[in-house]
Amino acid sequence: MQIITHNLGYPRIGNQRELKKANESYWAGQSTLTELLNAAADIRAYNWKLQKEAGVNLIPSNDFSFYDQVLDMSLMVGAIPERYHDIITDKSNTELDLYFAMARGYQKKGLDVIAMEMTKWFDTNYHYIVPEFHKGQTFRLFSTKAIQEFSEAKRHGILTKPVLIGPVSYLLLGKEKEKDFHRVELLSNLLPVYTQILENLEDQGAEWIQIDEPYLSLDLTDQEREAYVAAYGALRAKFPRLKFILTTYFDCTGDNLQLATNLPVDALHLDLVRCPAQLGDILSTSFVDSNRILSLGVIDGRNIWKNDYKKSLGFIQKAVDAIGAERVLLAPSCSLLHTPCDLDLEKEEKVLTPEIKNWMAFAKQKIYELIDIKKIAEGRAPAEVLNVNQQAIESRKNSSLIHKTHVKDRVKALTDKDDKRLSTFPERQKKQQKALGLPLFPTTTIGSFPQTDDVRALRAKLKKGDLTAQDYEQKIKAEIDKSIIWQEELGIDVLVHGEFERNDMVEYFGEQLAGYVFSQNGWVQSYGSRCVKPPIIYGDIERPVPMTVNWSAYAQSKTKKLMKGMLTGPVTILQWSFVRDDQPRETTTMQIALAIRDEVADLEKAGIKVIQIDEPAIREGLPIRKADWPAYLNWAVKAFRISASVVKDETQIHTHMCYSEFNDIISNIADMDADVITIETSRSQMELLDAFAEFNYPNEIGPGVYDIHSPRVPSTEEILYLLNKALDVIPKQNLWVNPDCGLKTRKWPETEAALKNMVSAVRQLRGELVTAE
Repeated sequence: MQIITHNLGYPRIGNQRELKKANESYWAGQSTLTELLNAAADIRAYNWKLQKEAGVNLIPSNDFSFYDQVLDMSLMVGAIPERYHDIITDKSNTELDLYFAMARGYQKKGLDVIAMEMTKWFDTNYHYIVPEFHKGQTFRLFSTKAIQEFSEAKRHGILTKPVLIGPVSYLLLGKEKEKDFHRVELLSNLLPVYTQILENLEDQGAEWIQIDEPYLSLDLTDQEREAYVAAYGALRAKFPRLKFILTTYFDCTGDNLQLATNLPVDALHLDLVRCPAQLGDILSTSFVDSNRILSLGVIDGRNIWKNDYKKSLGFIQKAVDAIGAERVLLAPSCSLLHTPCDLDLEKEEKVLTPEIKNWMAFAKQKIYELIDIKKIAEGRAPAEVLNVNQQAIESRKNSSLIHKTHVKDRVKALTDKDDKRLSTFPERQKKQQKALGLPLFPTTTIGSFPQTDDVRALRAKLKKGDLTAQDYEQKIKAEIDKSIIWQEELGIDVLVHGEFERNDMVEYFGEQLAGYVFSQNGWVQSYGSRCVKPPIIYGDIERPVPMTVNWSAYAQSKTKKLMKGMLTGPVTILQWSFVRDDQPRETTTMQIALAIRDEVADLEKAGIKVIQIDEPAIREGLPIRKADWPAYLNWAVKAFRISASVVKDETQIHTHMCYSEFNDIISNIADMDADVITIETSRSQMELLDAFAEFNYPNEIGPGVYDIHSPRVPSTEEILYLLNKALDVIPKQNLWVNPDCGLKTRKWPETEAALKNMVSAVRQLRGELVTAE
């Protein structure tokens, strides 16, 4: 028997984050467009060659992106908002300059254009640029990226499988910018451009096309289901010879299974990691009697644990018995975008011990796992291949490193009292107003300040042993001192220490929690050039010693103003880590919540009166299907409350959330019972506040007044405009003023200018109120 393998996508950042460095160099004007394009071409060529040499049959193209694959699609179909018109007409700008302007905003040559909105890609920590749609909108073929990269791969001797976001999912990923229409109504206008793209690919010699339709794993309306039928009926009629692989991932197709199996495509991909039960479901339908191919997503594309070959072989045998090997494809569950590039780059045994490393597989290793499984299924692999794999699986299962009875017992001992504050919010608010003495519209920032090359170099020197711990501490304290003086001079009301000692808001805590391990080069893309190195939860979690108290206490000792203690919440620590898959995620989260609870208690004892527990990942953790939301939200909210409810009423608890739609979980956010919530709202022009207003959200809110993911500096007037919009829906005594998010990735000049304008806007607003009264 012979089974075909394919891959849905490969990490595009490069083994050493070459794309990040090339992008940022180009943005800074330190390299040319040609140099950027060459760096991208090298990454693509490396990825294609690696997969070809491994033996993958169908290798993807157009899975590379300079910033985001959804933004790529928007540019290809000409979904370019009108505000970028002047950038297009300026002939000195390239297509890539326009593309980056849409992603990051544009502030040069007398133009000041805001970026497009950004939000989370389903339940991952990847962010995509949200398409903007208007009633009656037309589309045109603007960029030929997918065609160019297919031709480029051919020049390398590889006939690839181009990857496109499907037309229905593309529309559903977007947002209506006016009322009284649904974006799927634009399908008939959009399909002709898809037709042009596919015609070009077919003319170039493409045989297989991968069309990603992740929305087939979500709840769909009748109108959306009808859009799928119309779209694929039209595409099949136009292209009878092209072979379409329709991919679904991240959950079960569920009640969309019949719809998916009836669409006129050549192959259907199912994610058997997230939803193993759907293999049995599809094999009990008429799909078995068709001639269509079933793609089995058996390798976990979102985690770093080694594949259990026996388990995967069981799926394969079940499918082969039902439909024959000639109708089976093997693949990862989803694109490998969400995994680090190569475990072979992990050389430091003190960082990643050989025992734990043997339990893991990064993207490159997952490609070779795919080939191993294929060969075993075909009867062409030595017995040793399966034996070695099973030895690793058993080693992890039985390791004494993983389980700690006292940690498990503490979780079991939790009671209802542990997740409740002493008093209700109205009572706490009165006590906090008296204890903290803050003015109307208190100003603050979200936590981090720019991490300069010098600050990063300090950490690098400390790790290499070129700097003593004492010298490192003194230099970081000097950075904290400077930031405190600067904030005081600027007039910020609640200060932060700047987080100069932190590499990442999750990694920093993971390094100090037992049960975590780390990689040196396990980078994954979060958005654009922003890469993160998620820590790895391999065992039970506990806090051996305080993690932030010394830094926060030192910072508070240097100012008479309030200093916020800065923590990352338990759900975000979970979501932004690679998580053990041998126990429920809820259990792991409760262990983390207790560790954060201990830290909160110690911060309060050290005199910190305002403590922020960031939970930007609460919404991204939502299961794909709404029926599964209540169970998740119950334990996620409980975990936050456990971490926060150890303090007295006078201590103010903040939380922060970013790039999320809150409408459908606003009651759960209220249940978190944070005294203050700060949220991203600037890219949406305060639209996200509507959910809080309609719900009559009772606690205090800090809507972000400027976009920190863009280098543009907002004017005082722009910020004042947004604040007045906020006052339309938020009582003045409940309104805080802050940026959208932490400022770690920004440069100091733009940070100083933006915060100066923010404070100026607040002073004007306070003055206007005094005059009015």
